[in-house]
Amino acid sequence: MLKAGGYLARLCLLMLLTIGLGTLLPRPFFAERIGVVADPADAALPGPAGAGQTVFLVSSPIHTDLALPLSPDLAKRFGFLTADGLDPSQPGVSYIIAGWGGRSFYIETPTWSDLKPGPLYRALTIDRAVMHVGLAGAIDRAHPTVMAINLDVPAYERLVDAVLADFTGIKAAGPMVVAGVAYGDYDLFYEAEGWFNAAIGCNLWTARMLREAGLQTGWWTPVPSLLAASLRLHNPADRFSYSPVAR
Repeated sequence: MLKAGGYLARLCLLMLLTIGLGTLLPRPFFAERIGVVADPADAALPGPAGAGQTVFLVSSPIHTDLALPLSPDLAKRFGFLTADGLDPSQPGVSYIIAGWGGRSFYIETPTWSDLKPGPLYRALTIDRAVMHVGLAGAIDRAHPTVMAINLDVPAYERLVDAVLADFTGIKAAGPMVVAGVAYGDYDLFYEAEGWFNAAIGCNLWTARMLREAGLQTGWWTPVPSLLAASLRLHNPADRFSYSPVAR
């Protein structure tokens, strides 16, 4: 019994060390997808706060999304949404929300009350990936689940490019919508690149997208609070208008 307790204590210590180092050790931006950045010099941090665009990191206790400010150009680049019945140009829309996750858990678990063994098992093992896209109105940057991130124009364009690149079929016939699946009237699911596992899940995808925009994150940030903490730790304060992630 004492020996088992010692193993458990060492395992807990190892997990805490891994989480701590995953947040404290910076993972700088490099051209993580071939063709995103042609010159390593372009990988510098974004320009002064207030220049370019402000995107939002929107968090729940276990998941993060990116809110991209709507513009005519962004609506055009996400024009496939309109073809699938979700028009970002309709009145009242200010942001396109994008997130990545495991197909089974993401689609079948809109709330914790919907949690089932099957999706949970696939999330803990391996699952196909999907993109979730939604439309939103005004976002309260003072809300405790929101972090405003200031990007210059080149950094913002790299972010949008990276998000779109993870829609399966974006460069061919167009993204493949998951037919008949949505949380409501203002969102859709699409087939996505990659495979999902909880250890390398949605929040690591969000971190990778932000690194494409020139920000630094921790090496391993599997939950929103760790991602937010690493962003604050490894980047200048003027990149953010920050409120703590909801506990």
